[in-house]
Amino acid sequence: MLKNFADYVTFSLLGLQPGQQLGEALNFFIYDTLKIFFLLIVMIYLIGLVRVSLPVERVRSYLAGKHRLIGYFLGSVFGAITPFCSCSSIPVFLGFISAGIPVGMTMAFLLTSPLINEIAVILLISLVGWKITLMYVLIGLGVGIFGGMFLDWIKAERLLQGFARKIYEDGQHTQLEAVEAKRLTFKDRHKFAKQELSEVFGRIWVWVIVGVGIGAALHGFVPDNWFEAHLSAGQWWSVPVATLIGIPLYSNATAVIPVMESLIMKGLPLGTTMAFCMSTVAASFPEFVMLKQVMQWRLLAIVFLMLLFAFTIIGWLLNALY
Repeated sequence: MLKNFADYVTFSLLGLQPGQQLGEALNFFIYDTLKIFFLLIVMIYLIGLVRVSLPVERVRSYLAGKHRLIGYFLGSVFGAITPFCSCSSIPVFLGFISAGIPVGMTMAFLLTSPLINEIAVILLISLVGWKITLMYVLIGLGVGIFGGMFLDWIKAERLLQGFARKIYEDGQHTQLEAVEAKRLTFKDRHKFAKQELSEVFGRIWVWVIVGVGIGAALHGFVPDNWFEAHLSAGQWWSVPVATLIGIPLYSNATAVIPVMESLIMKGLPLGTTMAFCMSTVAASFPEFVMLKQVMQWRLLAIVFLMLLFAFTIIGWLLNALY
């Protein structure tokens, strides 16, 4: 129905021709925007109903008492199921270290949170299928888990800013009390989910339009062979170049999905596309400006290089496999 509406507006109402650059770009933009908005409205509301029973304080308390390896995994999974972008994850990061949770577990959350969220997963399945979606989710979780392990190994808490390090040290000696979940009626849950829908949709709808707009421009105006000719799988340097190109940009996981789809359709190899998109989401300048408030330069540099290295290796591996 949405595709028929997009075709009607583009080719009947506006009189553009199928196969024409402007027509194809506009058709892509209308259809993907409507589809994403519909999925967002439904999924944010439903997920809000679930999340109302999962307070952050309880998750912090649960993680604080877990074995390190389990904690890395749970921190990464919590990052995946919470709708935070890289910048809005930072207050939660401070909350975690104030609970005395090891920095590696906290960083597993912080690294995974911008890469994966339930909304992006739903959109990705609809755009590129479940196999690539599953691969993307596993890669994002892996980056968080192994990144957290590495940062604990180098004792990254030494490289927090002074106030953040003090919060962490105080939390190490404080017993965090578990917070009992309040009994909520369905009316209360509906109210929370509706508010969540309003707030989350209000934050990201512009980024969806920007992301779909970029994807539409790539889909309609970039020559079919441009990406294949310049960043093809046979060029080993294409992956690190794509990763570096993504750094000055900023997006969230939801907005970058249409861009990913369009790049793949244009012939960009899966690994190169994944490296570029993950770089824009998790290694962008705006995020590191925010992180500078809680991390020293040395820790920022370590996290930055670790992400670039991980994305490049992942890109090479995916290009070799596909």
